[in-house]
Amino acid sequence: MKVKSLTEMTLEELWQLFPIFLVEHQDDWADWYEQEAGCLLALLSESSVSRLSHIGSTAIDGIWAKNIVDILLEVPKGSDLQSIKQRLFNAGYQLMSESGSRLSFNKGYEPEGFADKVFHLHLRYQGDNDELYFRDYLREYPDLAKDYESLKKILWKKYEHNRDAYTEAKSDFIKTYTQKAKEEYKRRYEK
Repeated sequence: MKVKSLTEMTLEELWQLFPIFLVEHQDDWADWYEQEAGCLLALLSESSVSRLSHIGSTAIDGIWAKNIVDILLEVPKGSDLQSIKQRLFNAGYQLMSESGSRLSFNKGYEPEGFADKVFHLHLRYQGDNDELYFRDYLREYPDLAKDYESLKKILWKKYEHNRDAYTEAKSDFIKTYTQKAKEEYKRRYEK
């Protein structure tokens, strides 16, 4: 039987193949990020990268997370996103979603399931970086990070095969504490 390509699969088939799963914090995640960041910087010209950041739960010590390293790639406003998109395709990234100037890619999703290392890359114009505030806030407030971990563990089994619902169910928590972080940190990432 021929294995379908990922582009031939329905969303439901993809969710079955790539379920939500959480694991204890892995120190290797920081190394994965550093290695992949190095590859991205080699792929893109220095002038086309404003900031490259490790985001998401894998960037927060001590909490459970999906075994997927999230990376935020900020580029100068006015950058040719389609050119960057093509370079990322050539480097093995697959487009997950595109909404205006927000593009999301993945790497490590294969027709048989997850590869050993999996990445989500969020391509945005400089300054579209709420994830940095949320990450920093949870790093600074470990008890709050544990609350977030508890929420994710509850949602994990409920939405194991529905990534959109899982993400949506976390959104109020994320919005609340991102706003608190922005109030506390002011304009930390506007440079």
